[in-house]
Amino acid sequence: MAVRPGVRAWLVFAGAGVAYLCAVMQRSTLGVSGVVAARRFDTSAAALSTLGVVQLLVYAVLQIPVGVLVDRFGPKAVIAVGAAVMAAGQVTVAFSDTLPMAVVGRMLVGAGDATTFIAALRLVNAWFPPGRVPVLSQWLGNLGQLGQVLSAIPFAVFLGLSGWTAAFIGAAGVSGVAVVVVLLIVVDSPDGVRTGSVDLSTALRSLRSAMRRRGTRLGFWAHFVTQSSGVVFALLWGYPFLVSAVGLPRAEASALLTLQVLPGFLIGPLLGSLTSRFPLRRSNLVIAIVLAIGVAWTLVLLWPGRPPLVLLVLLVVALGIGGPASQIGFDYARTYNPPEGLGGASGFVNVGGFTASFTMMFLIGVLLDLQHGATGAPLYSLAAFKTAFSVQYLIVGGGAVGFLLTRRLARLDLLRDEGVRAGTLWGAVRSRAATRRSRDSGSDTP
Repeated sequence: MAVRPGVRAWLVFAGAGVAYLCAVMQRSTLGVSGVVAARRFDTSAAALSTLGVVQLLVYAVLQIPVGVLVDRFGPKAVIAVGAAVMAAGQVTVAFSDTLPMAVVGRMLVGAGDATTFIAALRLVNAWFPPGRVPVLSQWLGNLGQLGQVLSAIPFAVFLGLSGWTAAFIGAAGVSGVAVVVVLLIVVDSPDGVRTGSVDLSTALRSLRSAMRRRGTRLGFWAHFVTQSSGVVFALLWGYPFLVSAVGLPRAEASALLTLQVLPGFLIGPLLGSLTSRFPLRRSNLVIAIVLAIGVAWTLVLLWPGRPPLVLLVLLVVALGIGGPASQIGFDYARTYNPPEGLGGASGFVNVGGFTASFTMMFLIGVLLDLQHGATGAPLYSLAAFKTAFSVQYLIVGGGAVGFLLTRRLARLDLLRDEGVRAGTLWGAVRSRAATRRSRDSGSDTP
């Protein structure tokens, strides 16, 4: 029986959105506190990057296990437990006087964050018809990214006024609110039955099957190349780059990080609609957006001296589009896998972007330290950042090769299994134009 979205469905969607918003806020609080953290722990750039790296590493490592847990126990329980773990992590960070203690706290934040989005996607798939899932997944992502606004403005202001401990205790309280909202509002499925009804062995078999499907692996690479650059910028290195290297006032830097969220609300629904209407052309959207991000970075990094504000705006807008573009990876998982194995498949896709993110995040910190030691230049100088940010071309470029190779194999599978040939984009455009001309010509015939 088809799922008909009603008031209850939208309440569940709102509860999932609130939970994801709170998770993104916890994830991104480090981005605006990086400069304060460097002073508090008196540490190098590479050591500071461990705060973000371990958080994302834990997040990525737990994606597949979390997907299996969602398939086994249902999304509501997984989201609620994850929010509680994030609150514990932020409390640990709040009282940390040493870097190792803060690292433990951020690991807990990463573990709790890992539970949220995959489980929330499962709720969208359970409560809404398939034709609406791509657009609603984009809106779920957009709601979550408002958490970055909360960290970039109110959290940053609170941090400046009240200090480290009070700010992170307040952040922990936000996750406490998420626990209450999820317990009161979220229901696993329209019939009230917990969706995670499969046993563990069945969930693991579904996961193995999902990982063997080339469509699932295509989703992994789509997520890898679209999301990572924006995550690295928002979660750790964007704020120090804008403030310490470019020399922007803190308020302007926070505004730019906030601006990074805006394109999702404008472009995300459009990408969701295009993904739903033209599923054989999803890969073209991924390629176009990756090229746009690459062009924006190239303009900023090659600009002689400090890049003008207009180029920085162009960069954050391009990075902001990468976020909703990464949702295409989950649409691959949805269309290539049965519902009972969707949690594990989505978890595998989500590993992609965060694997690229923590790799780039760490290498940028290492390159900043190497240049500081070799030349004696300031640690966060503009020239050092430009060199360090260039590592993205290597990581994303490798991911793009993986995406293109996997796309070719997935299209061969599609032709073999379903007899569907996904030709070139221009061929499809010409075919559609020819069909339209033929129809128009026929309508003039008496």
